[in-house]
Amino acid sequence: MDRSPPDGPGPVHVPLGHIVASEKWRGSQLAQEMQGKIKLIFEDGLTPDFYLSNRSCILYVTEADLVAGNGYRKRLVRVRNSGHLQGIVVVEKTQMSEQYFPALQKFTVLDLGMVLLPVANQMEASGLIVQLVQEQTREPSKNPFLRKKRALLSEPSLLRTVQQIPGVGKVKAPLLLQKFPSIQQLSNASVQELEPVVGHAAAQQIHAFFTQST
Repeated sequence: MDRSPPDGPGPVHVPLGHIVASEKWRGSQLAQEMQGKIKLIFEDGLTPDFYLSNRSCILYVTEADLVAGNGYRKRLVRVRNSGHLQGIVVVEKTQMSEQYFPALQKFTVLDLGMVLLPVANQMEASGLIVQLVQEQTREPSKNPFLRKKRALLSEPSLLRTVQQIPGVGKVKAPLLLQKFPSIQQLSNASVQELEPVVGHAAAQQIHAFFTQST
């Protein structure tokens, strides 16, 4: 199958049920964990680490990337500015990198408006990436009712991100996204605006989650 040349965050053709991965991940624990569950195609010169489809990609920030400084930011900005790609940022939030996480969270979620998914290690990340690909493969594109419902609940990756906010979980996340359909709107919501949706305690936790790193 023809692919566009991998010269930065341009469109890359991704066969259904496959992932196009940056060559640097060949032989890594992350790639090995995905083998057998999903088909990987390795290519040189990609800005994103993984393409889930020709419109969505994953930028992976390792523990070492976080500790080393802000070098990861250029890649995130390039994908954000590409216009045609939806970038999901997966970050290793470990004991060593935890102190650097609030700055990454503020930059990714508040400054760039991108989805941020923290993972404990590459094994957990592989399960998450496989799940995202399987969700895309199952996308009910021919059923307009299912498609409408899916749009109402927002992207699965966004839903999962909101579920990870302290005090939210699987029940409150869809309710929040119906009232605040983007991370930006949710992060700007006051305790008073959040309270009718999730209650006083959860509203305070959500507000603290977004304001503690600013």
